[in-house]
Amino acid sequence: MPTVTIYTDGSSLGNPGRGGYGVVLLSPPYRKELSAGFRLTTNNRMELMAVCVALEALKFEGTDVTLYSDSKYVVDSVEKGWLFGWEKRGFAKAKNPDLWMRFLRVYRRHRVRFVWVKGHASTVENNRCDELAVAAANSGQLLEDTGYQA
Repeated sequence: MPTVTIYTDGSSLGNPGRGGYGVVLLSPPYRKELSAGFRLTTNNRMELMAVCVALEALKFEGTDVTLYSDSKYVVDSVEKGWLFGWEKRGFAKAKNPDLWMRFLRVYRRHRVRFVWVKGHASTVENNRCDELAVAAANSGQLLEDTGYQA
């Protein structure tokens, strides 16, 4: 079964404001970079969307994934089990339920291990994801984050 290393980052220029995500997928010898920008969103939504998009890009069910993120929001929600409590309560009062449900659908198809990394530090691929996210947020091709609610 394939093993994939994923780095993700999300960014918003204003919170809420324009935003973007960046993803680097590594499965040697292959490398794939993904990004997109949005007109109005939040940093947490972009962090979570990056993870969703990354996992959705995997070609094989049951992939072993090590996913690096600088988002405590995402990593702690999964690793500390908060997400599964929100799910049991039907996501009542949870923020970003649309993305968390999207995440759970794809997360459960793979074996994912999260690793938190310090943002804007010496992690080369995480820094690349940040560059991708910021460039996407600054691009002239911004999408609508249809799940964003003020």
